Amino acid sequence: MSPKTRKMRKASLSTFCVVALATWVSANDASNNRNEVLETVDPAAEASRAYKQAVSTLATLTALPPMQSEEPSHHSSGYPLSSFLPSIQGQGPIASAMRILVKLKNHSWLPRTVTEYLGRELPNGRRREEEFKGKAVKVIDLLQHAAELGNTDALYTLGQVSLFPPNAYFPTDPAMAYRSFDTHAHLTGNASSQALVGFFHSTGYHSVVPPDQAQAQLYLTFAAHGGHKGAQMALGYRYWSGIGVAENCMAALGWYEDAAEQAMAKFLSGPPGGRTLSLLPPRLSDLVGGVYGPGASVASTGLNAGRAVIKTANARAAGETWEDLLEYYLFNADRGEIDFAYRLGKIFYQGSIYGAPGGVASGGDGASAIPRDFHRARYYFLRIARQVWPRDPANPRQPHVSTKDEGQAQVGYASLAAGYLGRMYLRGEGVKQDPAMAKMWFERGAEYGEKECHNGLGIIWRDGLVDGKKDVKRAMSHFAAAATQELAEAQVNIGKYHYERGDLKLATAYFETALRQGSPFEAYYYLADIQARQARASIVPPEIAGSSCAIAVSFYKLVAERGTWDDNLLKDAENTWNLGTERGSEMAMLRWWIAAERGYEVAQNNLAYILDQDKSILRFTRFAPYSPSNDTARLALTQWIRSAAQRNVDALVKVGDYYYHGLGVPDEPESVRWEKAAGYYQSAADTMMSAQAMWNLGWMYENGIGVPQDFHLAKRHYDLAYDTNDEAYLPVLLSLIKLHARSFWHTLMGGENGLSFWEGDEDAGASYYDHPDPREIDGGQDPSSAQASLEEAEEFDEGSWYMGKARDEFNRRKLGRGQERAGREEEDPVQWARERRQAEADRDGDFGPEDYFEGAMRGNRYREGEEDYDDFAETMLLIALCLLVSMLLYVRGRWVERLRREEEQRRQGQGNAPQAQQQQQRGVFPPPGDPAREDWAILR
Repeated sequence: MSPKTRKMRKASLSTFCVVALATWVSANDASNNRNEVLETVDPAAEASRAYKQAVSTLATLTALPPMQSEEPSHHSSGYPLSSFLPSIQGQGPIASAMRILVKLKNHSWLPRTVTEYLGRELPNGRRREEEFKGKAVKVIDLLQHAAELGNTDALYTLGQVSLFPPNAYFPTDPAMAYRSFDTHAHLTGNASSQALVGFFHSTGYHSVVPPDQAQAQLYLTFAAHGGHKGAQMALGYRYWSGIGVAENCMAALGWYEDAAEQAMAKFLSGPPGGRTLSLLPPRLSDLVGGVYGPGASVASTGLNAGRAVIKTANARAAGETWEDLLEYYLFNADRGEIDFAYRLGKIFYQGSIYGAPGGVASGGDGASAIPRDFHRARYYFLRIARQVWPRDPANPRQPHVSTKDEGQAQVGYASLAAGYLGRMYLRGEGVKQDPAMAKMWFERGAEYGEKECHNGLGIIWRDGLVDGKKDVKRAMSHFAAAATQELAEAQVNIGKYHYERGDLKLATAYFETALRQGSPFEAYYYLADIQARQARASIVPPEIAGSSCAIAVSFYKLVAERGTWDDNLLKDAENTWNLGTERGSEMAMLRWWIAAERGYEVAQNNLAYILDQDKSILRFTRFAPYSPSNDTARLALTQWIRSAAQRNVDALVKVGDYYYHGLGVPDEPESVRWEKAAGYYQSAADTMMSAQAMWNLGWMYENGIGVPQDFHLAKRHYDLAYDTNDEAYLPVLLSLIKLHARSFWHTLMGGENGLSFWEGDEDAGASYYDHPDPREIDGGQDPSSAQASLEEAEEFDEGSWYMGKARDEFNRRKLGRGQERAGREEEDPVQWARERRQAEADRDGDFGPEDYFEGAMRGNRYREGEEDYDDFAETMLLIALCLLVSMLLYVRGRWVERLRREEEQRRQGQGNAPQAQQQQQRGVFPPPGDPAREDWAILR
């Protein structure tokens, strides 16, 4: 080997060693750097990053309409014509037709434009659907990852998303929700998590954990001490009703007082006059006329027939929609009708067709809710007010200039509109909050005696909202002027003045007056506080203290349930229920169940109504041979019982039905169940409100089921049912006919205590007023004047009396007859619109045949009592027709049976023909006796 070659090899070896050494050093440095990087990754920072990313993605998904459908695909496509053409995933007949065309898109006879549009629309919608589902999976995965790394916020959010999915892209997972809330409650002691864990233990929701009232009581107690209002309400209701604990009024009083104080603090934190109350939530059963339907339910008969929710149910049953009503109002308001404009502004302001009694501050009815629109309300109110006050002063703080002597038209509506405009400026509703402008509008309306304007001026002077100037004396004068016109909020303000001065007796009188006039919130709170002081006083006798405690608990409960600005479970449940989807129904039932555990009677009634197992009249027949689920019936019965305990008479009758039919009740003999059912029916009948309960009792006495058989008591209850509700005339009449027939047969068979056909008992139940004493007229007093004096006395005797009521009545009649007329007209906007529409039709219509008919019916052809005779004749005619139809059906059945027998005899006569001829006529059909004959099916 030459020296040159040797040197080259040494150089190569040296170079290789250097390169290897450098590679090893760089690899070692990279490994160290990697270890350093791994050591510098903070789990808390990673958890925070994952949680923020999950929240950001969740925000993009929750911006979509919640739970649009079970198959979430109602989203527009990227096709350029998608803004003009209907979506294939939409609703309605056009979208349904498009989905049908999808199955026919490969047919050659379809136009090319249609096949191209369907080809683009369908994949694009599916792509978006898969994209949203992927984002939902991403959110859940990131939340789980962050929770595993110790982020407690992610743990709570994961529980919320699992229990209350924001839309249909997220799955429902109650088990994961329970684990998340339970872990979060143990790690942080969060009151919200503890309250939801308590709900799981109280109800055993989805069988995640078995029901355990002791565990529920423990978690709810921790949550209530942590300041959770819902847990405080749940504990108060449990102590009040004895659920899982012994009944304890004072313990219930403490927890409901804490919840009500939170609601009142939230109410006072709003604008002057307090926050806007939420709309009254409706019962699902009321929207169909009651649990037993219209006419048979207490909820829709008697005085309850005038409730706003029943009027809404009647309007829906008649096919009327709020869109049509608003369109009619808008048409007339835009053409200059002042009364329509005022009512339209009122509807847009309160966000409901029907307002609650008690004034503007009392809110409205939730069954007739529409979107609130302060801007449109201000537009219509301003149009009315400008007819009297065409211009505003440059400086609203300058002294008010009177316009009362100018003789402006429609001042009544203008002053009412001024009250609303002032309230909007005072509270900053639809406009920038400006107490000076509010004061200007209030002064304009107060000049004409408008009560809301007087009350608004009282608030401004009491609180010193304009330039900090307070004048309690002037404020009280304005409150008094509004109170004389029966404004509930003004009564409350006067009561608060005396309450703060320590005059509880006078304050109580004003608060009670406010309750009678419709105050829904503040009056209950202050009366509850006064009663609670009396219940805790050591010098008060125990029986009086117990009564005061019960009143205080009831009033605090009303305040806590109405003050739902942060967590309105009933409203959220109503929104999800109205989606009409299976997921929406499930989420609505969950929210109602949580609210029911907190003592909301509306939620208990709704949950029981949905789960009701006693709806079908075909139960246990060949048309519906299935047996209802006893577990579901047990839950429904529990909610019916709790609703009945809160003075729901229809629910009380339902409890009797469940015991009578044996639904959801323990296994016990029928006689025991029927006795309990009769007891519940009797409790409902004692209220003198439920004709259904009275009829049920009459039937049980007639048949001796659950009670001893007694025809006289049966007749008495049938009569009471008709006296309570005249709509029960026909069923009561048929029942009485059957009862007398049965009693007659019972007497013929030697029975005793039957009804007598010859001795009536009309005089037994007659009232003194049906046959007045003639000696009262012999004194020489004119009957007409006596009647007038009686009506005048009744005018003053109406309601309970208090000092100063005579003066208030005089002032109320003295002030603003036009305003009172306007106030009466706006009681029922729907009925008022019907009457106006009918009046317009009558005015514009020609003299038609119906007018000739009405003219022919005029005169003295109708005598007293003839209407009752006509009703009886119609009833008898209906009964005769029913009997005639039954007879015809019987004759037809016998005739068909005779034809069938003749046909069988004819066939037997033809059976003697030769078998060959039969085989010829039969063809390949198997002969009689052949087993293959049974495999042939002949459609005759």
